[in-house]
Amino acid sequence: MHITLQPVASLIAGMLILVMPHLLNYIVAIYLILVGIIGLFG
Repeated sequence: MHITLQPVASLIAGMLILVMPHLLNYIVAIYLILVGIIGLFG
């Protein structure tokens, strides 16, 4: 799950940052939180 989720999340985050650069902080924060949770429980 971790291997397939990370590239998909990266692609979505990259596209959102290109479209709406002001969301960069929120996107990075959410991404890091999700990766951390998956790392702890995965």
